[in-house]
Amino acid sequence: MLVSLFICPLCQSSLQPALDTWRCDGSLNPKKINHPFDVARQGYVNLLPVQQKNSKDPGDSQASIEARKRFLNAGHYQSLQVLICQKMTELLAQNKLVNNPIAKPNNKPIPWLDIGCGEGYYTQTMAQTGMDILLAADISKPAVVELAKASKAEGSLWYQQNQHDGLKIADGSKTAAIYPLVTSAANLPLRAHSVTGISSIFSPILPEAFNKVLSAEGYLIIAKPDVGHLATMRDALFDDVREHDSDKFLHELAPYFTLMNTYHVSTEMTLAVDDLADLMTMTPYAYRARSDKRQALLAKVATEIFITEAKFVVYVLQKIAVA
Repeated sequence: MLVSLFICPLCQSSLQPALDTWRCDGSLNPKKINHPFDVARQGYVNLLPVQQKNSKDPGDSQASIEARKRFLNAGHYQSLQVLICQKMTELLAQNKLVNNPIAKPNNKPIPWLDIGCGEGYYTQTMAQTGMDILLAADISKPAVVELAKASKAEGSLWYQQNQHDGLKIADGSKTAAIYPLVTSAANLPLRAHSVTGISSIFSPILPEAFNKVLSAEGYLIIAKPDVGHLATMRDALFDDVREHDSDKFLHELAPYFTLMNTYHVSTEMTLAVDDLADLMTMTPYAYRARSDKRQALLAKVATEIFITEAKFVVYVLQKIAVA
């Protein structure tokens, strides 16, 4: 069923998932070599060739991942998680992709790509929104390892799901089969026009790459910091605060996508010193702000309440139909 969904990152031949090793068929390789990609014990697959790495260990560090896990699991960004998943559910349902057999000829599965998935805080909830397959991709191997371990513990990994006809039924709901993939967003190992939707939460926007793998009239959901995001925190860390320009990438998407809706969500947060430390570690402020500024803010918050507001903007776009 999934033979044609994946392609080899080395030669672009069709890539076949298997329990122990994924192999391409070598059909587009002049030497007809079948490139192998081993499945890690945690359940993820590394599809990032050395030549596509921009550093020895690309992506988020283990320290950043651990800080983000603690901060997000405390519920600070739950309002954003709820909004994103609500919009995904609505998109899938309104197009009758979930419940209408006519919209799914030959019982063809519905794949969704979560690009820049990180350790999976948003991904795990996305899996409940109605698609059959959730491709969770990130260039950070430590982040994908965390996602794979959590998915395996929940029984929602791709090979666990396949043992139950690709579905997991819990309390009457359907859970997608999660495929944790270490890969580059610019060189996605996916067949052209193969996914129904793409989500990009605080991740790079790559219009051509997204357009290539997205099916006709498929969806793109993007979440970015909004104007005023963490304003009191940024004021304390920087002498010159530059405001977020969340709309700046929309013109780059215009040749391929049309903007359907824009949503704003905000949450006021009262943070203890440990939460604030985690927030700084999981954001670019960890290296953009001066060390003395960071330490001064943490010392201040150790003795008094710190309040800041998380403000996000979510864009829902649709791929433009080609006449």
